[in-house]
Amino acid sequence: MVFSMTGYAALSRDVGNASLQIELRSVNSRYLDLAFRVGEDLRFAEPLVREQINASVSRGKIECRMGLQAVAGGSAGDLKLNATLLGRLSEAQAQVHALFPQAAPLSTGEVLRWPGVLADEGVDNERLTSAVQAIAKDALAELRAARAREGEKLVIMLRERIALMRARVAEAEPLVPAAVAEYRERLTLRLREAVASLDEDRIRQEVTLFAQRADVAEEISRLSAHLDEVERILGKGGAVGKRLDFLMQELNREANTLGSKAVSPVLTGISVDLKVYIEQMREQVQNLE
Repeated sequence: MVFSMTGYAALSRDVGNASLQIELRSVNSRYLDLAFRVGEDLRFAEPLVREQINASVSRGKIECRMGLQAVAGGSAGDLKLNATLLGRLSEAQAQVHALFPQAAPLSTGEVLRWPGVLADEGVDNERLTSAVQAIAKDALAELRAARAREGEKLVIMLRERIALMRARVAEAEPLVPAAVAEYRERLTLRLREAVASLDEDRIRQEVTLFAQRADVAEEISRLSAHLDEVERILGKGGAVGKRLDFLMQELNREANTLGSKAVSPVLTGISVDLKVYIEQMREQVQNLE
């Protein structure tokens, strides 16, 4: 299976009197790049989720958002104050007032809204840790499924372009001998007209040498070989993005050489079409894991 680096997953799960939420967004990147937006009450879980993502995904820029919200209608008696955090806030406020006596004190509302001050005593750390790991596992499975669906669409597009390229290469192959022979004759006539006094053997040698340089049979053969390798990699699946990106460079190099050595307008047109298809493929390959 081939995976795109684009995907999205969002889940929520009730844990006691709170709702645990996770959101994963993934876009393309050369490497695995993780960014977290996590509330203070779940900061302890970031390393756990980071480890899970590293084990599941190899490439992509992934943004993970996690939050814990009280469920509407929950009992106020289930809530308690974090005495340790309140003590630290009081000490910090005293230090600020010592330096800035005119500073306004924290209001009750500001204290209660401070992350971690109000805790749900119905959700202990062990239970919350287990819930975070479970929801992260399910969210990653959903993200991988989304990336797989997108990857399947990209593979279909790539195979369509491969078929178009093979058709153009097949058109070019039988044209090469005749195009080279025709160009050799035209060049020979021009040389004879321009330098009638030169030796005929020398003319034939020069024309043959130039005709060999104009022969694009080798480039056509390599184009076919590279297309075979692209299809082999797509069929194998897995993390294919970097290998396909390299092959796009090789295909483009051969198409450019074909165009520079082409001695007929038809071969030049085929070269242009090939480069268009390769660029279309390259843009999509950038999205593959």
